[in-house]
Order: sequence, then C-alpha cells, then structure tokens
Amino acid sequence: MPTEILMPALSPTMEEGTLAKWLVKEGDAVSSGDLLAEIETDKATMEFEAVDEGTIGKILIPEGSEGVKVNTAIAVLLEDGESADDIAATHAAAPVAAPAVAAGTEAASAATTEAPAPAPAAPVTADGGRVFASPLARRIAAQKGLDLSQISGSGPHGRIVKADVESTTATTATAAAAPAPTAAASAPVAAPAGPLADMVARMYEGREYEEIQLDGMRKTIAARLGEAKQTIPHFYLRRDIKLDALLKFRSQLNKQLEGRGVKLSVNDFIIKAVANALQQVPACNAVWAGDRVLQLKPSDVAVAVAIEGGLFTPVLQDADMKSLSALSTEMKDLAGRARERKLAPHEYQGGTFAISNLGMFGIDNFDAIVNPPHAGILAVGTGVKKPVVGDDGELTVATVMSVTMSVDHRVIDGALGAELLKAIVDNLENPMVMLA
Repeated sequence: MPTEILMPALSPTMEEGTLAKWLVKEGDAVSSGDLLAEIETDKATMEFEAVDEGTIGKILIPEGSEGVKVNTAIAVLLEDGESADDIAATHAAAPVAAPAVAAGTEAASAATTEAPAPAPAAPVTADGGRVFASPLARRIAAQKGLDLSQISGSGPHGRIVKADVESTTATTATAAAAPAPTAAASAPVAAPAGPLADMVARMYEGREYEEIQLDGMRKTIAARLGEAKQTIPHFYLRRDIKLDALLKFRSQLNKQLEGRGVKLSVNDFIIKAVANALQQVPACNAVWAGDRVLQLKPSDVAVAVAIEGGLFTPVLQDADMKSLSALSTEMKDLAGRARERKLAPHEYQGGTFAISNLGMFGIDNFDAIVNPPHAGILAVGTGVKKPVVGDDGELTVATVMSVTMSVDHRVIDGALGAELLKAIVDNLENPMVMLA
C-alpha cells in the first residue's frame, strides 16, 4: 500500500506552513535523508528530508500552497513492487486556492475552494503530546502491535522511522488501548476573522485601498503580541544613560580591532551589559512557565531584528561568557540570516530577556511589548547630546540615551526590576568593568 508523506512539524509551535518549493518530481527515486521540499514556517524557510526510501508516486500539494496543516498528506511514496496504479482515489489532490489578488477600487471576486481530506490523526503520548513518525513506521508498528508513544525516534527532530520500529519488540505494545485524542481536539479554536474583516471593509467602501494578505509570520506576530498585551501584567521602568565613556572606550577598541575585521557597535555593548546584569541580579534571569517560574543560569539574550514583513528575535546564548568581539560577530551573522529567513528554530527560540533598539531610526524613547515567556525587554532609544549637571554640580553637555524596561510583574517585582535596570546602567556607564 503506498505511503503518504505528511506535512512535517519543523518547530515545536508549527501548526501550518507554506510548501514553498518541491525539490523532487513525480517518478523520482528518493532515499532517507534526501531533500524533498522547502517549507516556509512562520519564521523561516527550511528543507524537509525524506525518512523512507521509495519513488515519488504523486504530489498532492503543489508548491506555493499556503496554510498547509501539519500532518496533511502532501505526496505519496511508492515502495518496491508498487506502482501508480496502487494509489487509491483518496490520494487525489484536492484543488488548492489560488493566492488572493490585491484589489484597488474593484473588489476581488470570492472563489469557493475544496479543502484537502484530513490526514489520519497522529498518535499522542500519555500527556497529549504529538508523536512524530513516518507513515511506514506507523504501518509496521500497527502490524506488530507496537505503541509508538513508547518508542524513541532517531529521525529528524526525533521522528520515528522504520529502523526504530523494526528494532523494537512487541513488549512495548499496549493492550486494547482507547483511541488517542487528536491534537486538534484539545487545541483552542480561533475566532473567525470574516465578520470583522467584512465590517472594516464596509467602513472603507468607495475609498481606494490595497488588500494585503497576511503571511504566516504576520499572523504569528499579531497573535503573540495580542496575547502578550492581554495576558502579561506589564510595568515600565525608565532611565537615562550617559554614553560618553562608552563611546570613547568603543572608539579605542575599534582602532585595536581594525586588523581583525571587527567593528563594535553600541548595541554590542548593550547586549553585554544586559547579559552581565542578569548574572548580577540572577532572580531576573527567569521566564514565566504558567504555574511556575524557571530561573536560568546562563544569560541567553534575545535581540529584535527587523526584517521585511516582521521581525525575528535571535538568541545569543551564554552572552555573559563571550567577549564583545565574539558577540559582535555572532550578532551580525544571526541578523544577516534572519533577514534571509534562514534561521533554524533553536536560534530564535528561548532566552529570558530581550533587547529592542530603535535608536538607529532616531527614536528618543518607546515602550516595547514583553515577548513571552521572557520576563522583560529593554527598549533602547538614540543617543542625544543634552545639557546635564555633572558630579561637580556644573552644567555640562553629555550624550544621553533613554531606555525603557518593560517587565512581566508575574516574574519580577518593581524593586527587583529597578535593581536589574540599575545594573544595566552601571555596566554601560562604566564599560571597562564589563571586561573584568
């Protein structure tokens, strides 16, 4: 019986994706590890590998298709002795909706599309988590009476493959197990967007506009930030930071680093200052985990990077242990690959605290939204020359940068947050101390 190739979950939070490009065609022979397709998640474009060997018998979902749910059949794999005649009628591809065309003064006509038949429910663990297994592995497990939730997978992202099942004895089988609930049964159902969209569109009838369809990234940003503002009890702490000592020190270091191709930015110092401050005030190096707080030991700092249509927050792990030049090199690499949407999930997930710097756009100050599960985010404005009163009481001019720290009050209380922000300020106003 032909094997279905299913839309994979390429990150822990992925529920659907765009099948951007097929790297194989019908009739191609593939082996385990061969690249099958490029798939766009909400954050990145990733390559999808084959876990079984065989021949591509039929492609069910054409490239360019958006909103393909995880575990949807996207192609059919034929094994030895099977042919295209063995592909059941149920594997026929359903029509896929064409991308909506943006409308100006003319309204785009609606098209009724037929959705693909739902894929079989994936097996789940005792706590309701999804078990990822290849179709062939599932079939062999069913024949041998094995419980897939009791088998460790050796394939990509822990996926259970044929070899894992064949090396497992029937002792792992469960007797007369009740049907496992599907992941969709326990997932929250989003409110339909249609009525709101129709209402807003009616408000602008007769006005010229362009309708821009939301991609996966923008949908995720909207959902996460909406959730953050509604569910996280934010409070805000503000400070001005004198940058003159840092700017002088940075200039000296950059002269010494000219031959190494490294040029330190103010943002590099901010990352280091935050990382060190999280070690100085370890109770703030924490995340909200629903019914508990997880306090981390390393300083894993996320930095917001603007890209076309959205943003990434790549994470610099162990930032407190790295030199300024190492942080600068790593940040440039992460930012460059973020703009190309080439980051792997582990490079933008995690961290306890984030930095959002809009100073390069001339913004004096702003309030950022905490990115869950982080406990806080530092919003950084531009450095501006201002009159200040010096330590001797005399009026002088200094370069001053305004910052606002947004904090999740469930994790960090006011006094503790003030202590963290003071540590960040002290580190930036005394930059040589960060190298000690």
